[in-house]
Amino acid sequence: MKNGKTRQVVVAGGAGFLGSHLCDALLAEGAHVVCVDSFRTGRRENLRHLSREPRFDLVEADVIGPLPTRLRADAVFNLACAASPPHYQADPEHTMLTSVMGTRNLLRLAEACGARFLQASTSEVYGDPESHPQCETYWGNVNPTGPRACYDEGKRAAEALAFDFARAGRAEVRVARIFNTYGPRMRADDGRVVSNVVTQALAGDDITVYGQGCQTRSFCYVSDMIDGLLRLMAHEGNPPGPVNLGNPNELTVGDLVQRVIVLTKSRSNVVNRPLPEDDPRRRRPDISRAGTLLGWAPRTPLEAGLRATIAWFAEEAQRAASAPAPPRRTAAPRPMRVGLG
Repeated sequence: MKNGKTRQVVVAGGAGFLGSHLCDALLAEGAHVVCVDSFRTGRRENLRHLSREPRFDLVEADVIGPLPTRLRADAVFNLACAASPPHYQADPEHTMLTSVMGTRNLLRLAEACGARFLQASTSEVYGDPESHPQCETYWGNVNPTGPRACYDEGKRAAEALAFDFARAGRAEVRVARIFNTYGPRMRADDGRVVSNVVTQALAGDDITVYGQGCQTRSFCYVSDMIDGLLRLMAHEGNPPGPVNLGNPNELTVGDLVQRVIVLTKSRSNVVNRPLPEDDPRRRRPDISRAGTLLGWAPRTPLEAGLRATIAWFAEEAQRAASAPAPPRRTAAPRPMRVGLG
């Protein structure tokens, strides 16, 4: 509540994996949520359960372009950007502009409304890190001209814009550097390690491991990440800079694969492929700042999170297998309610 009125929150990228869970959490808190999404990588299925929710509105728009003039907010979450290599590399120009132009447009919305602004940044700003674990004061080791630069450098530019607005007193901002997150509603085709391994294991296909599987990652379950984002947005006073959100428990990709094989009882074989260019060798967040500032730390054990994720992907595969084949010609689907309240 704000001044006795329901708080209105804009979630850009709200139809995506993280964004849709964030919309659910904000609605559970009593907010009126306006989801802005272009559906380039977001999915309508992620929001289908909200189609009759009176405190939820959907605006189909690309944040690169002008935002609706009637859009108002007490808080703005910017999660608008393709987040997996196959998706952000498919249209690198759009990826870069989403991070730069989209962030500028949403910051201007926050400025005009006096709204608090949260930028969803990424651990990719650290590149292939030479400092381990990664803390917020580390400037990173990013290839500015490589195939991942549209995302890595785009997010770095978005952070710079956010802090420039803050220094100029134009908006109250928070920046979350999100490390690998997994859970239900991930896209099966997003190319990230958890979704790849789980879907291949469930299908009995060969499981693709890039390199020898010695590279490390730290996996945070989606509900823990959403809790961190909400705590960061709710924090009073200006944070001292960006805040890492992720699970500090580090494991190799090879270890993850073996855990998934055991949990799925899969007979899949593991097939090694060359490492993609600029793929980070090690990744683990230092979350000391999040602990001190927000009292936050992830709580979901990896096995529990993997079980929930595997169950969701198994249900998705079953639904897809049992769905009737679509007719050759179909009427356009009836759109969800779109508006601003």
